[in-house]
Amino acid sequence: MRRTLRARICLPALLALTAVGLGSGTAGAAEADAAGNPSPGVAASPAQYTLHTSLERDLGDRTAGSYLDAASGELVVTVIDAAAAEEVRATGARAELVTRSMAQLRAAMDTLESKAKITGTSWGIDPSSNKVAVEADSTVSAASMAKLRGVAARLGDAVSIKRIAGEFKKEVAGGDAIYGGGYRCSAAFNVSKATTRYFLTAGHCTNSASSWSATSGGPSIGTREGTSFPNNDYGIVRYTDGSQPAGNVDLYNGSHQDITSAADAIVGQSLRKSGSTTRLTSGTVTAVNVTVNYGDGPVYNLVRTTACSAGGDSGGAHFAGSTALGIHSGSAGCTGSSGSALHQPVKEALSAYGVAVY
Repeated sequence: MRRTLRARICLPALLALTAVGLGSGTAGAAEADAAGNPSPGVAASPAQYTLHTSLERDLGDRTAGSYLDAASGELVVTVIDAAAAEEVRATGARAELVTRSMAQLRAAMDTLESKAKITGTSWGIDPSSNKVAVEADSTVSAASMAKLRGVAARLGDAVSIKRIAGEFKKEVAGGDAIYGGGYRCSAAFNVSKATTRYFLTAGHCTNSASSWSATSGGPSIGTREGTSFPNNDYGIVRYTDGSQPAGNVDLYNGSHQDITSAADAIVGQSLRKSGSTTRLTSGTVTAVNVTVNYGDGPVYNLVRTTACSAGGDSGGAHFAGSTALGIHSGSAGCTGSSGSALHQPVKEALSAYGVAVY
């Protein structure tokens, strides 16, 4: 019996989110990995996703982002003045006064971009510390580290630097998932526009091939309709084999979980990552607006997590409960059960192609 992509791109599911509303007193249940081990983050509720997005939009440069409190599960919105704090509290969220605005943090990242754009580095905004969190992988030389630290020193305590093991790379490999151009990647989410069905994956995958198969050397089941890499990292493939795949995810236990919505990830929340190599891993969101400097070009506006991943996971899904969050881009590998998986926010890809999860 021929295996179809319909089965393969369905993703392992999450535990149901237990947090409701905006959170108070008790943190929501964190996402767990395949072994049932919870990640240190907390579950985000639909109300928190909505408020996180609307407050950051409405407050503009009077906020430097928001995060979930690990102890209480509350949505914490950073603000730079008392008036903004009152607006936040009026919504039921918690306000936190900070010294640096989003504009100041972005200016620090612009300086890093222009003065320290070094392969093997990444940087993004951590609202919980009100800093730009920089990571440098094991390939960054001593001379380059000195240059990076010199640039960061001029930015004062707005920047933190962490040296990490492994190497930032896109995670394409050979194996059993979706195949194109001699490469294996993973598919993220089934999406639709009217009655036409597609799936999303990483742009560095769709750059490599126009035709995609469910098995190595097998018949084509889809054709590339769009691709964007570097700068972004997303692509879209249209089903051409007559498939009308369900918009759910495979739990790898004979049952399925619907994906019914999409949202932007919140720092501090738990999530799961599914890919064709490591399958199901869990982690916590640690930074947003992340730039990663891959060897063949930078990608901007990614989300950094602690989920593990490996070669072949590129294009897989980052998600929480029934909510799609992102498309797996790459990582610097794993140390024990902790990783550095990066995702392209899925809402950007949905908007670019005019499609929706279902």
